[in-house]
Amino acid sequence: MTPRIAVLGAGSVGCFVGGMWTHCGIDVTLVGRPSIRDEIAAHGLRLTDHEGLDRVLAPGDLPFETTPDALSNAELVVLTVKSNATRDAAGQIAAHASPNAAVLSLQNGISNIDILQGALPGRTVLRGMTGFNVAWMGDGRLHRGTSGLLAAERQALTEQLATALAGTPAALTLSDDPLSLAWGKLLLNLNNAVNALSGKTLLAELSERSYRRVLAASMREALSVLEAAGIAPAKVGPLPPNLVPRFVAAPDFIFNTIGLRLQKIDAHARSSMADDFAAGRPTEIDSLNGEIVRLAEQIGRPAPVNAAIMKLVTEAETGGRRDWPGAELLKAVTAGN
Repeated sequence: MTPRIAVLGAGSVGCFVGGMWTHCGIDVTLVGRPSIRDEIAAHGLRLTDHEGLDRVLAPGDLPFETTPDALSNAELVVLTVKSNATRDAAGQIAAHASPNAAVLSLQNGISNIDILQGALPGRTVLRGMTGFNVAWMGDGRLHRGTSGLLAAERQALTEQLATALAGTPAALTLSDDPLSLAWGKLLLNLNNAVNALSGKTLLAELSERSYRRVLAASMREALSVLEAAGIAPAKVGPLPPNLVPRFVAAPDFIFNTIGLRLQKIDAHARSSMADDFAAGRPTEIDSLNGEIVRLAEQIGRPAPVNAAIMKLVTEAETGGRRDWPGAELLKAVTAGN
């Protein structure tokens, strides 16, 4: 038996994951905005990826609700809301989900778990990770544009789910050290801000060394802060965390030949932060680069590169520049450092 699942905050990631699990026979209800419900009702849901995946769900195949009372029958609530909506989502879970329902966060960042545990005392709260990028292509199509794991903290419910999904494109990896995994993913997620500020697709941005040097600088600073705090991030991609900045900053003829092949990024991929810019939504910068800046402050160390990136993203949210050339962005975030 697999748990009955409700995906709360079903946007691009939530609909892709929930749709894949539904295609594998898991009982999933999506809970999200009326506009997404209406698009799926009109077109169904088509799930594609950079490796040839193509799965189609008819409109009636995937229950989609727009109010949190749909959480009442769930045994596992999978949370995919933006990090800045975590506290509100916790209130919905407390009011509408069964007290015995566990919560699995597939959100970006580190601190969401602390917020959920504080707001949901006595409830099982599990940390998870979505290691790939999903883009909403319109007309009910979601496209996974990069490689990466879908992972969850090991627990009885997630073990049942992982067993049911084994050997499928929706496979779930279990972790006994999900916090280390989350820090490893956050290092890679530092590119979200660089991509959004570039105004380019992920493939175009990462193909230019000047942008990668910005990313490498933020990663090196983050690794220094983590080491000083006694935190060891897990390996999430093909390289150990300490080697990633050096490889990212390599000349184009090396990275574009090897790195882009390892990451398997296609032309449709873009960062969720770039999507937030385009939609006029607040970004998750506080839960990405902001995690590094706060940790640095806690241990009395500076983190000027990540602080500078946060400032530029905050300005961009309210009409500031979103089309930085790589060389200018590198100068802006490293000046004086």
